[in-house]
Amino acid sequence: MKYIYYVLLLLLATLINCTSVKNTVVKADGLDPSMPNDTVRIANDALEYEVIIIDNGFSTWLASKSLPRGYNSQSFLENKNRLWIREWNSRVIQPFRYNANLYEMTINYDQNVDYGYEVNYLIYNYMVYFQNTYKQKLFGYVPPR
Repeated sequence: MKYIYYVLLLLLATLINCTSVKNTVVKADGLDPSMPNDTVRIANDALEYEVIIIDNGFSTWLASKSLPRGYNSQSFLENKNRLWIREWNSRVIQPFRYNANLYEMTINYDQNVDYGYEVNYLIYNYMVYFQNTYKQKLFGYVPPR
């Protein structure tokens, strides 16, 4: 009898977990507001790079609280990304000093590559979202949103 309860409990937990996660891949050329987004994918086959942002709430935050595209210049976004990513990568290699659950992997951001406005815009906004949501300060001023 106990065995049946455990199997039913396991089945119920599996069904709840399978139906509660809805991942959608979004291309960098725009967000589809009609679909729930847990994943933002930015890719450019010509430059052979891919950025995948998986963080519950980021897509909603991006649609509702981020500044509009074109508000900041590409050079501004690149400079902020360079500073924040440098600090991020520094924290990744110090798991005993910084929360390893927050800083899981390094970000390969080459300052000599022109990733374009959209990539820099999405990375910048993720860094703002990350710092405000998880109460982290990577470097310098972080706009409150």
